[in-house]
Amino acid sequence: MQNFIYDVSTKVYFGPNQIKGNLSSEIKKFGSKVLIVYGGGTIKKLGLYNEIICELKNSSVEVFELSKIKPNPRSTSVLEGAKICKRENIDVVLAVGGGSVIDAAKFIAAGRYYDGDPWDFMTGEAEIQRALPIFSILTLAATGSEMDACGVITNEKTKEKLGKASPFLRPKVSFLDPTLTYSVSKYQTACGSADILSHIIETYFYSYDAMYMLDKFMEGLMKTVIKHAPIALREPKNYQARANLMWTSSWAINGLIKQDKTHEWSCHPIEHELSAFYDITHGLGLAILTPRWMRYVLDEENVDRFYGFGVNVFDIDKNLSKMEVAKKAIYKLEEFLYKDLNLTDTLTKLNIDDRYFEIMAGRITKNGALKGFKDLDKDDIVKIYQACL
Repeated sequence: MQNFIYDVSTKVYFGPNQIKGNLSSEIKKFGSKVLIVYGGGTIKKLGLYNEIICELKNSSVEVFELSKIKPNPRSTSVLEGAKICKRENIDVVLAVGGGSVIDAAKFIAAGRYYDGDPWDFMTGEAEIQRALPIFSILTLAATGSEMDACGVITNEKTKEKLGKASPFLRPKVSFLDPTLTYSVSKYQTACGSADILSHIIETYFYSYDAMYMLDKFMEGLMKTVIKHAPIALREPKNYQARANLMWTSSWAINGLIKQDKTHEWSCHPIEHELSAFYDITHGLGLAILTPRWMRYVLDEENVDRFYGFGVNVFDIDKNLSKMEVAKKAIYKLEEFLYKDLNLTDTLTKLNIDDRYFEIMAGRITKNGALKGFKDLDKDDIVKIYQACL
C-alpha cells in the first residue's frame, strides 16, 4: 500500500432548498462579482435560473453570464469565459449544470490568471498556478466534477479531448439537490450511471494489492449504481434513487477510492478519442468500451480481480471456477448496461466505422504504451475498438 495525502476541501450542501441564503453567503466570502456558466435552457425551464438570479441580486452580488456550454465542452467557450473574468474582474465562477459545464468553469477559473489560451493547460504548455474560486450547482449525476480536482476539454480544431488535474480545480462549494435531476431524460440518466460505474471500475481494477476497506467501499458503490439506476429510469422522481446516484457520483471520483492506486485509467483515454472524433456522449462510449476492454485484458494472471468483481458486485456463485465467474461478471455488466439501462451496445449502431481507429490508438500511445491494469500498445487498442463494432 502506498503513502497518501487525502484532502477533499469541497463543502457540500446536499438536498432540496439549500440554495436560498447559503449560495449568496458562501459566494460573498470570496467577492461580489460572479460569472454564471451554464448550458442550454434546462435550468430556465426548471426555474433554477430565476432562483439563482434572485438569490444573488438580493444579496447585492453582480452577475455575469456565459451560456451555451456544450457536452464535451469546447476550448473556445473556455477562452471566452476567461476573457470575461479578466475584463469584468470576476471573483467567483459558478457552474450550473452537469459535468461538462463544471469542467468548462474550472478551466475558465484557471484561465483568468493566464495570459494565453487555457487550452495550453491541457497540452502541458502551461501549468495551472492559480484559479478563481469555483462553485457548482449540479443538475446531472455523472462525472463527479462537483467534488473532484480534474476536468476534460475538447478542441474542435484538432479533434483532441484532453484531461487535466490540479488542486486549484476542485470546487470550493457544491450544491447537490437530487430533485434537480428529476427531469433528466432516461438516456442521460443511463449514460450518467454508466459514467459513474466506469469511474469506480477504472479504479477497482488495478495490478497490486490494495486496502481491503477501499475494495469493500468500491463494491458497495458499484452495487448502489446497479440497484438505483434502473429505479431512476422507471421512476424519475424517486428521491432515494436520484439521491443515491448523485452522492455515489461524487464519491466515485473525489479521490477517496484512489488513495493507494497509482496506475493510469484505461477506458477513459480510449473513450476520449471517440468523443473527440465523433462527439458522442461520454457515458455511452464508456458503456460500449468497458466490457470489450474487460474481455480483452482478462487472463489467468489477473482473473482473481474479475472473480472478486463477479462474486462481490454481481453475487455470482463463488463456488464456480474463477474464469467462469469472470466471464459471467462481464456478461452481467453487459446485461446491466444494454438491457437494464437500454444503452446502445455497438459503435456500428452509432454509424461509427474503423476509419480513424489507427489514428486514435496512435495518439493514445504516442508516448508509449497505455499503462494500466494491463498495459496496452497501439495494436491492442485498435483491437478493442474493433471489438466494439
